[in-house]
Amino acid sequence: MVKRIWFYSGITPLSLITQGALAAGDSSGGLPQLDITTWPSQLFWLVVTFVIGYILISSLVAPSISSVLENRSTKISDDLETAKKAQDNAKEVYTSYEKSLSEARSQAAIAAAKAIEEAKAETASRDAAINKKLATSAKKAEARLSEMRDEALSSLEDLATETSQKIIAELTPVKVTKAVVKKYVAAHAKLQS
Repeated sequence: MVKRIWFYSGITPLSLITQGALAAGDSSGGLPQLDITTWPSQLFWLVVTFVIGYILISSLVAPSISSVLENRSTKISDDLETAKKAQDNAKEVYTSYEKSLSEARSQAAIAAAKAIEEAKAETASRDAAINKKLATSAKKAEARLSEMRDEALSSLEDLATETSQKIIAELTPVKVTKAVVKKYVAAHAKLQS
């Protein structure tokens, strides 16, 4: 950790020793950086420091950074591929769902149409049976009404005959027979209908 702090701050143990030796031998009181006689040694140590720094960065720092970047790139590409597979799978599931849904709808429509046709057929057969019963009942009722009407008419003729005979007997001294009165009442009834 200490080596890294010195490295990042630009201070190495070697540069400290060199600066200390130069400061002890220089008693002029000026800045040693501006003294031209010390420039070659300063350039030498600058090159040495940069070479050591380059070697440390290229051998320690750069490989770890490149491995991290490579791992990250691999993870991202794997994640993208997994996401693409999941998306394709979701599309397949959705397509399958839509297909089964459309099949279910068509089967439901067919079943509904079949049920409607069966209901119509059943209703038609019930209507036919009811109409047959109604027709039979209507015929029976018509026959019964015809009988009742005939009975009513015959009883009405009898009543009209008796009433006419009584009225004639009370109003006139002529004696009329029931057969004669019945004949006239029947003829008058034919004229009315």
